[in-house]
Amino acid sequence: MQTKNTHACGKFKEELMKTAKEITAPGKGILAADESTGTIGKRFDGIKVENTHENRQFYRELLFTTPDLEKHISGVIMFDETVRDSCKDGTKFCDLLRSRGIHCGIKVDTGLVVIGGTDDETATQGLDGLGKRCAEYYSMGCRFAKWRAVVKIGDHLPSEVAIAETAHSLARYGSICQENGLVPIIEPEILQDGKHDINKCAEVSERVFTAVM
Repeated sequence: MQTKNTHACGKFKEELMKTAKEITAPGKGILAADESTGTIGKRFDGIKVENTHENRQFYRELLFTTPDLEKHISGVIMFDETVRDSCKDGTKFCDLLRSRGIHCGIKVDTGLVVIGGTDDETATQGLDGLGKRCAEYYSMGCRFAKWRAVVKIGDHLPSEVAIAETAHSLARYGSICQENGLVPIIEPEILQDGKHDINKCAEVSERVFTAVM
């Protein structure tokens, strides 16, 4: 028996598959230009540039108008401000990228929050109202999405609580994106920070990816 979700993403099935194949085209990569206003401010500080909308707009336009960008980049992940923004000549960033054969992506989570009772492990927020936001981003020209899910490695980390939370939120995000025509990038971000070795990282990665899949 087909579920409601199967019916919902059915109308986008062919487009979703086409988008997924195109953003993973051999020899091309995805440009992450989805820094939040605060994060890009830290980068600007390093080069003594004021964090204003005009400077953020100029920086993104510089990236998106790079000669031959489409030969190397299949998709660009953007922040909410950027996906709504335009070049100086008034051309929407989404329209510019699509005219160059580059897919527009959007970061759809709303940040991290500490899970109570854990050693500062985090859960990703943003599931509330996600369907409505995804539908709006689709109408603006976006065809794929990103969701930041962070997992820490430590003496007793990650906890089963954090792994379950990560797997659940990624699954819900993925399903909601597909229902609204966006290809979800499913990527638990396992932080490399810590004193652990590569074997510990491999063991944690296997546990997390198994839970997510």
